[in-house]
Amino acid sequence: MFILSKILGLLTEPLTWVTGLLLTGLFFRRHKPVAARRLRWSALAVLLAVGWLPLPTWLSQQLEGRYAEIAPQADLRSYVGVIVLGGATASGQVQQAHVQPLLNGAAERMTAPVAMLRRNPHLRLVFTGGEGSLFGSGPSEADRARVFFDSMGLPPDRVQYESASRSTFENAVLTAQLPGIDITQRWLLVTSAAHMPRAMATFAKAGWNATAYPVDFQTGGTTSWASYSQAGGINNWQNVLHELLGLLAYRLTGRL
Repeated sequence: MFILSKILGLLTEPLTWVTGLLLTGLFFRRHKPVAARRLRWSALAVLLAVGWLPLPTWLSQQLEGRYAEIAPQADLRSYVGVIVLGGATASGQVQQAHVQPLLNGAAERMTAPVAMLRRNPHLRLVFTGGEGSLFGSGPSEADRARVFFDSMGLPPDRVQYESASRSTFENAVLTAQLPGIDITQRWLLVTSAAHMPRAMATFAKAGWNATAYPVDFQTGGTTSWASYSQAGGINNWQNVLHELLGLLAYRLTGRL
């Protein structure tokens, strides 16, 4: 299932669509030149269309708005801890080349929990994440997260790590098996806002008593109809399709 998810993940990349159309056009260029020409024009049309930002932005807003944003100063006394999903650290190979802790564009997954624990001394933190890359090497994401949280001065006795999971489903199942974890108590679940619908449904299916604490918001209130960016559109489409296909796959396999 893990390998299949990585293969299907290629379908979320707009440049994969363009490449597929171009290659198919090349294949038919001798025997069906008209069809080949249409395929090449279709590739160009797709490449131009993905740069129009309002549509992928609107789809992302539907995902990000599913759960309410929680203010940093909110009263968290009724919760026992914070579950932090992986996905915010630099790759193992990059981290190995540096002594400083390195984060990626989803850094709020890591920084928000640090602030939460400093304001709420009773909370504990559980980080869950192994190696999510198909051919990943180097330290697990939990090991990379440990470097970051240690650098932030979090006491080691308040942080627990799960380092075997490779997916959101495994995050929910394997974290529940850690010693000292009671999934019936109230937990805060921290992950990117667009990923939160799948994460919350998966953790609920696994029996967790979790409340969403979305971070890493990528959209605002409105987007101009004239907004256009090739790089931004490719990135936005890939992110939103990753989540939409993930939700569909998890429903079909009974994981949420």
